[in-house]
Amino acid sequence: MKPLRLEKDDRADVVKRIQDYFATELDSEIGAIPAELLFNFFTEHIGPYYYNQGLKDAQAVFAQGLDDVNDKIYGLEQRARKGR
Repeated sequence: MKPLRLEKDDRADVVKRIQDYFATELDSEIGAIPAELLFNFFTEHIGPYYYNQGLKDAQAVFAQGLDDVNDKIYGLEQRARKGR
């Protein structure tokens, strides 16, 4: 799996959200560096589960779309007339 790379602004937003979560939910302060390290941990160790689920979801959507196309193609088939 290719490593997840976020834009600088997106990465800063995630770090800020982690800091806000600690402050709000855990009544604790966490600095930017520990928050980024926590984000890196989750990205490396938890991220693949979400990535794989996203692939499964995309595969299901694609399969459903392919089934729809197959149904439409089947509907276009010409039926041979039976002899008398």
